[in-house]
Amino acid sequence: MDDVISELRERVHAACAERRPLRIRGSGSKDFYAFRLEGDPLAVTSYRGVVDYEPSELVLTARAGTPLAEIEQTLANGEQMLAFEPPHFGPDSTLGGCVAAGLSGPRRASAGSVRDFVLGVRLLDGQGQDLRFGGQVMKNVAGFDLSRLMAGSFGTLGVLLEFSLKVLPRPEEELSLRFHTDESGALETMTRWAAQPLPVSATCYTAGALTVRLSGSKLGVQAARAKLGGDPVPDGAAFWQAVREQTLEPFRGTLWRLAVKPTAPPLKLPGQQVIEWNGSLRWVATDAPSQRVFEAARAAGGHATRFRGADGGAIMQLAPGVLALHKRIKSALDPYAIFCPHRLHPDF
Repeated sequence: MDDVISELRERVHAACAERRPLRIRGSGSKDFYAFRLEGDPLAVTSYRGVVDYEPSELVLTARAGTPLAEIEQTLANGEQMLAFEPPHFGPDSTLGGCVAAGLSGPRRASAGSVRDFVLGVRLLDGQGQDLRFGGQVMKNVAGFDLSRLMAGSFGTLGVLLEFSLKVLPRPEEELSLRFHTDESGALETMTRWAAQPLPVSATCYTAGALTVRLSGSKLGVQAARAKLGGDPVPDGAAFWQAVREQTLEPFRGTLWRLAVKPTAPPLKLPGQQVIEWNGSLRWVATDAPSQRVFEAARAAGGHATRFRGADGGAIMQLAPGVLALHKRIKSALDPYAIFCPHRLHPDF
């Protein structure tokens, strides 16, 4: 794979010399999430394959162009998984896109986010330097943790080449239960469950129904089921995949992602909603003006991003201090601003 790295470095060097922007791209499954897509495409899918995986060590190292489905199958063969349950949004989704997007699925509230599982990363910076950060064990970082900073960077900080990720065993048993309630009742119930020692691995409220997934040992799951009640969901796995991949009807339209306090009351926004992560993640499909959505998120103790559907405006609002920090980090790793300019914000 050295020839692939050499070719990528040559492209970066040429872009630096000509001050020509590059758009780092895997399968393009996350192209919808952008303020603006600019630059010549720089494909990384040819740099693929699992570099190292030993199930007993709970660590997998793989190249960025490796299909995410291939990664998940490899782990399933070892009775393990990516615990943050990343969405694919397409059959050809890659590991690089998974980490670069930093998106976690229904299990995030119980297991952690993408960046919580990133141990090490290899990348090309904005001057074509081949850099490595972190390693293959949890306690490997002194100073600023640049490897985890790459989760959610959407290619704006470098060409991501390889990752070392912590993986976890698959649960012995999983069961999904459904309760019919209104939004206020669902939020109160999720808050109450979160304060109890229950094996809850996912929650989702939409269209008058609260669905919960229990994961763990057979005895633990059965004990929790007896305590909670509810109606068993016949095909729970299919439901959670639909939530993860956003194929449920309430996800259609201009979709906003609001991260708020889990105890925040129902949001006063028009449109359909899907509530996950014990109430802390609110998906809202709405035609409401952007500023109204931003203000609703702030009032609920959080922030909003326009996840899908363009209205020509910014997909997020950043406080002046946060924006200044983003610019400084961008300047340090990509001094000529060649990587994915304006992908996330009009000012960098």
